[in-house]
Amino acid sequence: MTAGRRIRRVEWAAGSAVVLALLFAGVATVASAREDGSGADRVAAAPRTPAADSADAGFARDMAVHHQQAVELSFIVRDRTKDEEVRRLAYDIANTQANQRGMLLGWLDLWELPKTSAGQPMAWMATGHEGHSMNDMADMADMADTDGMAGTGTGYRAHDGSLMPGMATRTELDRLRSASGRAAEVQYLRLMTEHHKGGVDMARGCAKLCTVKAEKRLAGGMVEAQRSELDEMAGMLTARGSAPRS
Repeated sequence: MTAGRRIRRVEWAAGSAVVLALLFAGVATVASAREDGSGADRVAAAPRTPAADSADAGFARDMAVHHQQAVELSFIVRDRTKDEEVRRLAYDIANTQANQRGMLLGWLDLWELPKTSAGQPMAWMATGHEGHSMNDMADMADMADTDGMAGTGTGYRAHDGSLMPGMATRTELDRLRSASGRAAEVQYLRLMTEHHKGGVDMARGCAKLCTVKAEKRLAGGMVEAQRSELDEMAGMLTARGSAPRS
C-alpha cells in the first residue's frame, strides 16, 4: 500500500480545520501579494480588471457557491459511511474544491469586486458579455453534456435551496444526513454526479467566455478533473447496484 493510500485511510479528525484553511488560502495569498511590491507589480501589469457583471466575476462568484456545497456534501457522507473508497473520493473532492473556492474568492478580492451578487445566479452565461455573441452562447449550449443548461441564468428556477443546476436541495441534503452505510453512499454518489455535471457546464462557460487567462485555465482543469470523477462515480454506483439519476 502506498503512502498516499495510507494517508487517505486516516480518519478526518482534523478535516474541518484543513478545509477551512484551504477556503481562505487563496484570499490570504492574494491579500499578501497586494501588500508587497511584487504583488503591486503584478496588479499593475494586469491588462485590466474585470467588470462586476463580466463572465470572469460571475463565474468566480457562482462557482464559489457551487463548490461550497460540494464540500458540504462530502463532509456529510464522511460521517455516514465507513467505506474507504467513498470516503477517499469525498476527501479528494472536499480538498480540491475548497482550494479552488479560495482561489476564486481571492481573485474577487484582488479585483475589489463583491463576492455575492443580487442578480440571478449564472446570468453571465446568457448575456454574451465581453464581446461574445449570443451565437457563441448557443455553441456553448451545444457542447453541454446535460439537459436544461441552454439559457442558464434565465431558465433555471431556484428552489428549496438549489440555486444553480446540479445543486442539491435542502430536502436532499437532509435525506443524506439521515442515511447511513450503502444508502448514504449511493445518495452521495448520485447527488455529486448531478453536482459535477452542473459544474462542468459552468466551467465550460467560463472557458469560452472568461477573459482572465488564469481563470480560463482553472476552468479547463475543472472540466477535465470532474469529467474523470464522473466516470469514477459511475463505476462506483454500478458496483453498488445503482446508477446516476436519469
